[in-house]
Formats: sequence, C-alpha cells, structure tokens
Amino acid sequence: MALPQSLRTSVTPLELELIASEQLVEIVPLITMEKTAFISGAYGPLRPPAKCRIPLWMATNLKLKKKCHIVPPEWLSVDFLQERLTRETSRPEFSKLPFRFAEIAKVILDVASDDVQNADKIKSLLKDLREARQAKSRDGLQKLDHSELSLPNLCSMEINEIRPFFIQSMGILTQLVREPSA
Repeated sequence: MALPQSLRTSVTPLELELIASEQLVEIVPLITMEKTAFISGAYGPLRPPAKCRIPLWMATNLKLKKKCHIVPPEWLSVDFLQERLTRETSRPEFSKLPFRFAEIAKVILDVASDDVQNADKIKSLLKDLREARQAKSRDGLQKLDHSELSLPNLCSMEINEIRPFFIQSMGILTQLVREPSA
C-alpha cells in the first residue's frame, strides 16, 4: 500500500504513541500476577497494593480490564504544567519536558483520566503548552540558517510536526546558498 506524499517523510502521531508505549510507568495493581517475560523485558511480579513499573502498553491493557490504576508521572500535574507554561511564554528557549510527554499524556488521559487529578485542567494546560511551543517553533523556523539549526528541548511530536517543512525548506535553502561552480 502506497502512503500519501504528506506521510512519506514523517511518522504518524499514532505511530509515535506506539513508540512511546514502551516507556515505563508506575501502576498500582488490583490483581496478583507473577513476573512475566516479554520480548521487551520481564515485568512484575504484581502484588497489590505495591506499586510496580511496567511499560505503558501493558498498563493501558491492564487499566482497560480494570486490573490496575495508573500512577500519573510527576510531570503530569497541574503545578508542573502551569510552571512550564509560564516558562514557555516568558522565555525565548523551549522549557525542558520529557521527550515523549505529548504521546504519554494523551494515552494516559485517554485511558486513565479517572486516575489523574484535575484531568480537564491538565488537558487544557497541555493544549496551551502545545500552542505556545508551536508558536515558538514557527518563529524559530522563520530564522532558518543554512549552516546551523538548534532547537534544544524540542519533543518527539514537535520534531515530527516540523520535519516535512524543515526538510523541504533546508533543501531549497541549500540550493539558494550553494556557490555556483565555475
């Protein structure tokens, strides 16, 4: 199956979520389960009420079956996100966030919003943070230099969003700057 042109240079958001699902998260199991081996590693044992770190894909599966509660990462809180949003809007550089924060937050909020305090406020803050960071990346792309581009603290989803534009722009910019051969 051939992909449309717009998807050939970039990974889809769903694919990024799949990649992010390998990240370890904490859960509080509601069932007992022995240590289980998977290709990506061995996880467990699960013993309620002791917390356990397992991949997000496994936590999602257990949560959908009502066999665990997902403990949100410390960065998925109103205080942390509000502080990052303030930094984002008051400083020229990108604030430091986990590389796959957007994907992990989306999965957790979609599947386990009942495990997250103030889920609606967090969704709103994430949206505001995303908009502020997108505005910054657009401003950064307007100042493209053919020799160097530095966007530290850019996250996976943000890199993926600007990749098609960036690849095309850098190709054109390189052609414009290239010295004519004599």
